[in-house]
Amino acid sequence: MKSVMIIFNQANSEKMEFVFDNLQIRGYTWWREVQGRGSETGEPRKGTHTWPEMNSAAITVVPDEKVDALLDAIKKLDEINTEIGVRAFVWNIEKIY
Repeated sequence: MKSVMIIFNQANSEKMEFVFDNLQIRGYTWWREVQGRGSETGEPRKGTHTWPEMNSAAITVVPDEKVDALLDAIKKLDEINTEIGVRAFVWNIEKIY
């Protein structure tokens, strides 16, 4: 099992839901209005007058065999509009209760 955390501009919210539905990823947790800035070229997302946009974040735990399909979908989403950005981070899950 792997955990995938996805950080994305709120403009991609509907597209992220579509990705989860299309890949039949039912379980996830979603945080709206997450602040931050990309490590390479990202603009700040702070919900302020100066930086009005905001990010969201979602985390899911999926079988290993779904990770590549999820990352491929996220990469395609990012390539559609690189200005708003989306990133995913994967780590191992040792146990689930």
